[in-house]
Amino acid sequence: MMMNPKYIVCAICATCCLYGCSEWDDHYENADMGGATSTLWQQLKENPQLTDFCQVLEQTKVFRMHKKTPVSYADLLNAGQAFTVVAPVNGSFNRDSLLNLVQTNQGDSVVEHTFVLNHLARSLNSVSAAPNKMLMLNSKHVTIGPDGIEGVRVTAPNNHAKNGVLHVTERPLPYRYSLYEMLCDNPRLSLIGANLRQYEEDYFDADNSVSSGIVEGVPIYVDSVVIERNRILERIGYIDAEDSTYLMVAPTNEGWQQAWDVAKQYFIYDQQVQKRDSIQQYWTNRALLDDAIYNMTDQKSINDSLISVQYSRTTPEYHVFYRPFDNGGILAGTMPAECSNGTLYVAPQWPFTLENTFFKEIWSEAESTHLITTEKDCTYNVRHAAGDSISKGGYLDILARTATANWELTYRVNNTLSGNYDVCAIILPRTVDNPGATGLKPCKFRATINYVDSLGNNQTFNCGNTQFRTDPERVDTIVLAENFHFPACNFDQSDIKASVRLTCSILARETSSYSREMYLDCIYLRPRPNKQEGNANRSAMGNVASYSPSKSKQQ
Repeated sequence: MMMNPKYIVCAICATCCLYGCSEWDDHYENADMGGATSTLWQQLKENPQLTDFCQVLEQTKVFRMHKKTPVSYADLLNAGQAFTVVAPVNGSFNRDSLLNLVQTNQGDSVVEHTFVLNHLARSLNSVSAAPNKMLMLNSKHVTIGPDGIEGVRVTAPNNHAKNGVLHVTERPLPYRYSLYEMLCDNPRLSLIGANLRQYEEDYFDADNSVSSGIVEGVPIYVDSVVIERNRILERIGYIDAEDSTYLMVAPTNEGWQQAWDVAKQYFIYDQQVQKRDSIQQYWTNRALLDDAIYNMTDQKSINDSLISVQYSRTTPEYHVFYRPFDNGGILAGTMPAECSNGTLYVAPQWPFTLENTFFKEIWSEAESTHLITTEKDCTYNVRHAAGDSISKGGYLDILARTATANWELTYRVNNTLSGNYDVCAIILPRTVDNPGATGLKPCKFRATINYVDSLGNNQTFNCGNTQFRTDPERVDTIVLAENFHFPACNFDQSDIKASVRLTCSILARETSSYSREMYLDCIYLRPRPNKQEGNANRSAMGNVASYSPSKSKQQ
């Protein structure tokens, strides 16, 4: 997924604003405002209806790269940069509450973003007969037109100053939270927000910043651009972006914690994995959120189905949720909340099943020979055939190197979770390439599962030392180990920590009864979640049970 960072152009360079740096002023729009001689700030100060707004502007400082500067928004509006200002009249907002907030850095930042920048725009916008969209400095989009600004009546429109346009309104513009802000700031959803916020980061973008030259070998910038981004949102959906529209479903804190406690048990990495706790936390969050976000431009009819941002045509069985509003659907019983960039559906619990989200089937296709880690006494050929019962349209024809040799082949298994699976081998019939063949013989083999324990030590399970026999005339799904538990997660890891070895086990005297040739379709791991887990609408997703490898059964 391509990165879509949120660019924040710092509104002011403190030294330039205080001392009238012409390079800064020339960089921004300075429109001819029809001979106006007063600045926006001067017009605000001269209006007795706007004294409350002026006090807030005087006390609110500009933040630059997350640090408070000595520059106030009064200073900014008295300089040469061009703005559109929407000024609410006295008594229409709680001035004292805002002034109390600006006494602290955190409160000042809140007032700046949710109130001051919600009433300032960089472009010049006039109230006219034709409705238009105005982009405020906090990245919110508002509608401006003959009926007002974002539904708020304008009592004195289009007052031209020499550095912009002033509109006086009967009350403040409403501040609409984005999906991301709703998760972070709503107390009922704060656990999700806290998990997302830890992935926030920003860095200085020199390529898009405006330089005024180099002083003693150090570049000096009059317009510093900081890219503020969230590493996890780059993977699950840009729910902080104001120019996109999403639908999201999110559980309240109690439901989130219940689901998180279950999901984290599937991402327990062995002790040899560096930063394993951080990796566990990251993938647990991804497991719960990957299918919770839906880009509205990708939906055909949300009443019929929703496809999450993770949807891929290569795996159409995943990331699709049908009839979401029906009983049992992922949006059944949820409460919608409109946000600035979409709709948030609040659910009492995580509304998905493990198998339809992160606890997926794992297929090691036999024809993918790069997954073979060891081989002995065998030759093999990749073959392709069409058929509903043939996985991915291919299989591996395995033959013994000599007439009496017992071959051995080991397949790597990727992305296992620390959970339980039925470990299976799918064998195709010998009739797949010769439908009329008769007198076919089964193949006999043993299986071994290689894995690591929680300490990272290599372990093996011999599948009960069972002798498995194939059916030469039908597709045969043989369960090598039922409900087998992998103690350590190997998701998104490059090391080979899980594999399945098949060993032909035909005695010399049995050669006339068995065949050493096998048509291997794939190694298949079928997830086996705890029965108490699954759809959070039906249960509280109880703790993961502890399983031990059981003797496998031949199917």
